[in-house]
Amino acid sequence: MLYDQIAQNKRKTVYVLIGFVLLMVAIGAAVGYVFFNSAISGLLMAMVIAVVYMGLMISQSTSVVMSMNHATEVKSVEDAPELWHVVEDMAIVGQVPMPKVFIIEDASPNAFATGNNPEHAAVAATTGLLNRLNREELEGVMAHEISHVRNYDIRLSTIALALSAAISLLVNIGMNSFWWGGGRRRSNDDREGGGSLEIILMILSVLLVVLGPIAATIAQLALSRNREYLADASAVELTRNPQGLIHALEKISNSEPMERADPSSAALYISNPLKKKTSGLFQTHPPMEDRIARLEAM
Repeated sequence: MLYDQIAQNKRKTVYVLIGFVLLMVAIGAAVGYVFFNSAISGLLMAMVIAVVYMGLMISQSTSVVMSMNHATEVKSVEDAPELWHVVEDMAIVGQVPMPKVFIIEDASPNAFATGNNPEHAAVAATTGLLNRLNREELEGVMAHEISHVRNYDIRLSTIALALSAAISLLVNIGMNSFWWGGGRRRSNDDREGGGSLEIILMILSVLLVVLGPIAATIAQLALSRNREYLADASAVELTRNPQGLIHALEKISNSEPMERADPSSAALYISNPLKKKTSGLFQTHPPMEDRIARLEAM
């Protein structure tokens, strides 16, 4: 059952990521069609922006994310021996290089992983996590984060964030060009004899431009939720002990919000650090009850 769940979650992730890329392409074509009178121009612009954003995010993701969340690097085992040894043990079991270790001064228990690939990964834990969890529970949480590293979730999250930001920039470029005169020539052409198909395509393109950023956010959050299920299942594969992660998630879910967590990084954490109640498509994480129920079924 465990391996079936892992395989199923990997398939879902591939589908969501493909949908994300198709959405980026469609929005690029729509922006070009509406504002620059050329769908091809929009496609090319979308590709350039996406490549630049992904390159910047992938190369700088660890330092940027850790800085935004006020994390301090643990330089040696003497600085945080239990955390260091647990991360080291889980990395050995997961057969990945030892990631950099960071600590966030915050009373709320939480943790996350980031980076480009297993060779350049990092994990962070709050002081609240270290104070409230016993070793078995800490192993469950770190196994979850190492699973994100091993499964390349950290790269997927970075790509999704970059694509989402690229879509927002693309739409902003289109809107700014409109205010400076873009798209008006096409409107004139329509009045001079454009057919009903042209009008329909224009309406559909405008709707895609307007709703595209919302759809991108939904796709990004769907990817995040799916990867949490996969990391939970993979953590059990590493520890062979679902109870450790179950008890850790129970303690994390019954805690206060973090004080200084960066909202744009909320999806990276093992649990939403802001503790905001959202529903359906706009959840950053799956419901904790569902995650615990799946772990209990293992």
